[in-house]
Amino acid sequence: MPAFASLLERLDECPRGIAAWRQYEDVCTDILKHLFVPPLEDPQIRSRTLSGIDVRDAIFPNRNVDQDSVWGQLRHELSARLVLFEFKNYDIEEIGGNQVDQLRNYMTPPMGRLGIMVSSKGPHVNAKIRRNHVFSQEEKVILLLTSDHLRVMLHMKDRGDDPALLVMEEVELFYIQYE
Repeated sequence: MPAFASLLERLDECPRGIAAWRQYEDVCTDILKHLFVPPLEDPQIRSRTLSGIDVRDAIFPNRNVDQDSVWGQLRHELSARLVLFEFKNYDIEEIGGNQVDQLRNYMTPPMGRLGIMVSSKGPHVNAKIRRNHVFSQEEKVILLLTSDHLRVMLHMKDRGDDPALLVMEEVELFYIQYE
């Protein structure tokens, strides 16, 4: 079975809810590695800050400086040297403002100003409003993606298209909707 089909199957078979949080994180990380490594580097998984207080789900180093590439452009525009991904495997609850703040707090200046949350359930309008406030205050861009976005990117890659284009489209959509 091709990697694309196997990854889709794992994502589809992952149950929603807190009991399967680790399974969801693992499959999402494997999908992102399939989609983006290279040009991104292999991620640091569940990495802790020095104090051990913060645990970030996946951090992909972005060493692309060529602004003709999507990741190079994001590195230049948002100082996205490290691309932070957080995963939320929710069943009933939607992503809200608290989850946006958690991701915002994980985004330190050396990492850059791009964070991506991937969830099994879409965001509540409060999450979108909160990320607008975060951008107004700190110029940090937080993308709120779902498992469906991962599916689309897997199909893009399988067709030979660059799945990073969806990430850029989501950044641009955020800019368009920002108020």
